[in-house]
Amino acid sequence: MPLSKTKCIFLDRDGVLNEDCPDYLYELQKLVIPEGVVEALQALKKAGYLLIVITNQAGIAKGLYTSDNVYAIHEAMQQASGNALDDLYFSPYHPNVSGVSLSRKPGSLMLEKAIAKYNIDVEQSWMIGDRDRDMEAGRNAGVRTIQIVPETEASTGDFAAVSLFEAAKIILEGEI
Repeated sequence: MPLSKTKCIFLDRDGVLNEDCPDYLYELQKLVIPEGVVEALQALKKAGYLLIVITNQAGIAKGLYTSDNVYAIHEAMQQASGNALDDLYFSPYHPNVSGVSLSRKPGSLMLEKAIAKYNIDVEQSWMIGDRDRDMEAGRNAGVRTIQIVPETEASTGDFAAVSLFEAAKIILEGEI
């Protein structure tokens, strides 16, 4: 009997799970988790979704911080969310510094690796991000997309929301 496929929410980090920093987030004291993020993660988890972080971390290629900094931020998010996050994929590349990489969004290699590893059903899965490149990566991987944007801005996603909490409501209301 084949294994049943898993539904998943792919989550961009900066601008979705935490407030975006203009000069890269790599110091724990600068981590700010917006209101509603923890509740959204827990509601999606309770609904049976895998929660996988998919993030570009070009600051590594630029020598501003190391992968240890990325893991420390992730661990702090895990603690804040009650260990709701199932995995973390990050691309340490920047095209102008380390060359082009298929893992860097808008490439979809990070999503594709997770889809293969966790037997993810793309038809039941979503990419939530705040940038056009997140929407493109999600589309390239065959999942639906929700872009986090202010109400006054246009979205390139299948749906738009002002926060992760609102994005979770769109997903969960669609299941009813």
